[in-house]
Amino acid sequence: MKRNDTGKWYALPIVLWLILFFVIPMLIVLTYSFLKKGTYGGVEMELSFASFSIFTDKIFLAILFKTVYISVVVTFFTVLFALPTAYFIARSKYKKELLFLIIIPFWTNFLIRIYAWMAVLGTNGLLNNFLTKLGIIHEPLKLLYNTNAVILITVYTSLPFAILPLYAVIEKFDFSLLEAARDLGATNREAFFQVFLPNIKPGIITAILFTFIPALGSYAVPKLVGGTQATMLGNIIAQHLTVTRNWPLASTISTALIIVTSVAVVGFMKLTKKERKNKVVSIDE
Repeated sequence: MKRNDTGKWYALPIVLWLILFFVIPMLIVLTYSFLKKGTYGGVEMELSFASFSIFTDKIFLAILFKTVYISVVVTFFTVLFALPTAYFIARSKYKKELLFLIIIPFWTNFLIRIYAWMAVLGTNGLLNNFLTKLGIIHEPLKLLYNTNAVILITVYTSLPFAILPLYAVIEKFDFSLLEAARDLGATNREAFFQVFLPNIKPGIITAILFTFIPALGSYAVPKLVGGTQATMLGNIIAQHLTVTRNWPLASTISTALIIVTSVAVVGFMKLTKKERKNKVVSIDE
C-alpha cells in the first residue's frame, strides 16, 4: 500500500464524522426550508418557497441586524479583555494556576452562571443593594432585560474561549523581538503594533471566530436576560420550532445564520491566506 493511500485511510474517521454530524444535518436543514409547513408541525413533502418571505419582514431584518450588532460588540470587547489577560498569564510565573482559574467556569453549568449574574444585576440584586446602601443611588438601576445585559454576560461566558487560543500563541512568542525593536529606535507603541500584534494574529483570528460564531447563535443569554429589547435569531428559531411549529421557517432562518457565519469564516481565512502570501513575498525579496 502506498504512503498516500495510508494517509487517506487515517483521514477516513474524521471525514465520516463530518459527513454524519455536519454535512447531513446541514442538508436536512436546507431541504426543510424548501418544504411546506405541516398542519400540526413538521413538514410536508411539497415544494414551497413561502418561508423565504421572512427576508422581506422588517421586524425580522431588525432582529437580524441586532444579532449581528450584538455579536460584533461582544467579539470586540471579549478580544479586548482577553488579549491583556492572555499576555499577563503568558508572562507570569504562575501560568498553571492562572490557567486553572480560567478553566474553572467550564466546571459550572452554563445556566447556573447566567442565574448568578441575574442575582448580581437584578433589581434587588447584590449590586443595586450595595449601591443603595452607599447612597450612590436612591432607586434600583435597570441592569437586566436589555441589550447591555446580554453583551455583558455573553462577554463573560466567551472570555475563556478567547483567552486560551491567545495564550497559546503569546506563550510561544519570542519577546526578545520587542527588545530588538526598541534597540532599533521603535517606541513601545510601535513595537506593540508592528511586531507583537502581527506575530500573534493567528491567535487573534481564532479568538474572534470562537467568540463571534457562538454569539451569533446565542439563545440562553438573550432569553433569560435580554427581554424584548435583545431578542436574537436563536430565540426566533426556537420560537418557530416549539411554539408556532413552523419548521420550514425555522430552517430558513437557520440557513441564513449559517450563511452569515460561513461568510465570516471564509473572509477570515482569505485574509489569513493573503497575509501569509505577503509574508512569503517579503521574505523572498
